Amino acid sequence: MTKYILNSGGLRNNPEKAKVFFSEIVKGLGSKPKILVCFFALMRQEWEQKFTEYSKNYSQMSPKGVFPIFELALPDSFAQQIKESNAIIIQGGDDELLQHWLKKFDLPKLWEGKTIAGSSAGSDALCMCFWTCDWRTYMDGLGIVPIKFIPHYQSDYGKDDVRGPIDWEKAYLELKEYGEQSLPIHALKEGEFVVIER
Repeated sequence: MTKYILNSGGLRNNPEKAKVFFSEIVKGLGSKPKILVCFFALMRQEWEQKFTEYSKNYSQMSPKGVFPIFELALPDSFAQQIKESNAIIIQGGDDELLQHWLKKFDLPKLWEGKTIAGSSAGSDALCMCFWTCDWRTYMDGLGIVPIKFIPHYQSDYGKDDVRGPIDWEKAYLELKEYGEQSLPIHALKEGEFVVIER
């Protein structure tokens, strides 16, 4: 059974919710879980800096008695890194860039039985389809988790965008009408997450 934890994003604005999220990731993984942190949704030159920053933050959020070991995900060794990890965290960023990298791997098979956490675009990629705040439309995910997803729901995400504020009701209706009608929609406010085991 693989455990998927899909977070809406905006964790830096919600430190208490971020702590609950990370506690869910390491739950049941022992005192020294090995966690692979993936920044494929960002430009390559940002990965090391973000890894240092996020690893420090996650370490500070760890429950008492849990001392995680973090590793930076790299495309050339990603498959082997997954096999050697207890959990994988797929961070947010650009939806299309992230899927460009993830589509190269047979992910459900590679990470079977592990804990897989996504944040924002990282969650989008795992779903059947989603509504993206950046492109302001629906898109297909990798179809690993059979749900529809809206990150940053009802937040002020993109408040400085020249396109104006996001019409969240319109976004929800667009996603509802797209693709398989029977799929549940998880429209989560920032910091919220859903756990799905498959």
